[in-house]
Amino acid sequence: MANASTDVLSGTSAAAAKRPVDKHATGAKAVVSAANAFLNTLDADQQAEVLLDLTEENATAWSNLPCGSSCRPGIRLGSLTDTQLAAAMKVLKVATGSGKGTGYDQITQILKADDVLDAAQNSGSASAPAPTSSESSTPSTDPSATADPSTSATDLPTGTPPSGGPGGGGGAFGYGSGVYFMAFLGTPSADGTWQLHFGGHHLAVNLTYKDGKPSGASPFFIGVEPTTWTADDGTTYTPMADQRDGLLALTGSLNTEQLTKAKLSASFSDVLLGPGKDGQFPETKEGIPVSSLKPQQKQLVLKAIHPWVANVDDATAKRLMKTYERELNQTYVGYSGGTGLDSQGDYVRIDGPGVWIEFVCQGGVVFRDQIHYHTVYRDHTRDYGSEFTFS
Repeated sequence: MANASTDVLSGTSAAAAKRPVDKHATGAKAVVSAANAFLNTLDADQQAEVLLDLTEENATAWSNLPCGSSCRPGIRLGSLTDTQLAAAMKVLKVATGSGKGTGYDQITQILKADDVLDAAQNSGSASAPAPTSSESSTPSTDPSATADPSTSATDLPTGTPPSGGPGGGGGAFGYGSGVYFMAFLGTPSADGTWQLHFGGHHLAVNLTYKDGKPSGASPFFIGVEPTTWTADDGTTYTPMADQRDGLLALTGSLNTEQLTKAKLSASFSDVLLGPGKDGQFPETKEGIPVSSLKPQQKQLVLKAIHPWVANVDDATAKRLMKTYERELNQTYVGYSGGTGLDSQGDYVRIDGPGVWIEFVCQGGVVFRDQIHYHTVYRDHTRDYGSEFTFS
């Protein structure tokens, strides 16, 4: 069995990737086929860890913390053999988007980022890898920002990462790609309702299927620390570049008057609708209405939304984007702190009849001389495939 600290992305076998999957299946059918192929690699006890009831308790059990199985259900990737692991990753690959820097590609990069954190924590490193971008850790100079640059990690909403002892680096409650969990809530099928539930630190993927079709691609929580690094082989990773750059292009297009209208009254140290905040959308939309923007700016709003929606398969993402485009004139854009997304307290929000996106910059927890990102994509009516009603 693989150890929890094992890099799950480098331990897969080519043979395992060829487990029996219906090659003619597409869309949700392909996800069901891959899910069943994964289950066929597991023994009875392991299947019991994966196959769980589709309940509100199970569906909403996700977190942005490195809290392992204490805050999320499913089977731990680090407990799987290479064959089982490859089959699990195949499920994710067919269920999520195929774009570069989004979907499956982005998910695997977030897992790699957790391995960077694991290595840094185990080595006692207190500084980040050599920066590969112009990111700044300078605190926001905005007078309304509540984020204090002197705030300690224990004061941050994400809490303090475990260090040493049980649960530290790669343990059941630490960092690392092995400390990610997969569960099927409900039985994968083409005629029932079920959810692909996957996540770990800084990632929560919740894809819901009903009668053989995707019915929900949210909540999707994604964050990263470090925001960029260069691996030993010279490859540079910037897992959330598409999200960041899309929002920068949008806010950068706003003139002084538009920025004044878009400015939110509050400041933010974390996303509002993170774990445990299901259904708690603000009653009143704030910011600048997209209906008041120029046509080119409206297109920038859509481009900014897409990287989050692209976490689901391409066809479903396309349908969702068409919906959000129809709702664009009822959508609002707001920000707090600065618009550079390079300082603690910088925050941008897109809020429509359906779509809800938040992006916030926080102080680093492990790499304390850098910022890190927290973001969430939700839908006012489609979270968890509309299976639950939240007050």
